[in-house]
Amino acid sequence: MFRTELLDLLHRGLAEMGQPLDCQKESQLIRYIELISQWNRVFNLSSIRDTDTMVARHLLDSLSILPYIKGRTIIDVGTGAGLPGIPLSIAMPDHHFCLLDNNRKKIQFLEKVSQQMSLRNVHIVNRKVEEFHVEPLFESVISRSFSTLGDFLALSKHLVKPGGQILAMKGVYPLTELQELNPVFKVIDIHPLKVPKLSAERHVVELMYQPEMAVV
Repeated sequence: MFRTELLDLLHRGLAEMGQPLDCQKESQLIRYIELISQWNRVFNLSSIRDTDTMVARHLLDSLSILPYIKGRTIIDVGTGAGLPGIPLSIAMPDHHFCLLDNNRKKIQFLEKVSQQMSLRNVHIVNRKVEEFHVEPLFESVISRSFSTLGDFLALSKHLVKPGGQILAMKGVYPLTELQELNPVFKVIDIHPLKVPKLSAERHVVELMYQPEMAVV
């Protein structure tokens, strides 16, 4: 699909979601999926090959959580090819994003993206989540389909400040996973996400980390 068509597809999708962005940001977003397409064979980034499909599944899906992000320092755990971290960093240039993954090839790709697109609000870390420690702690921790909800929370809780936000992007409503949560994680809401051109169910679980509720 030609670039102008991709831009139009993205523009209409963002408008449908009620989250319009300026032309420069839209152009950057399309540049990002062009880079995914360009480097896909080398770095095995995505099973999706068509850039028009990437607009919905990579860009619009990632940006669907924009209204729910509360922190200004955000870590994307298990970011892979940079999802949702890269699209969010483009849409929110005044926020700082740390992209964390232990796959070296995907980290190499993200380093190329950051350099070629001059993403100054992005920091890339090649580490397992349980081995990464940082100060100060992040205000928000996000993830897109990173293992089970329980595992994600257990592995990443040391990265979020007390009272901080955790956003877990899921497919269908994760009823069973929610029933097994540790009391240190307070469910604020489960937001259904409507992503244009994507028929699959999407939700984001919004939680607050409250370590004072730990059972002694």
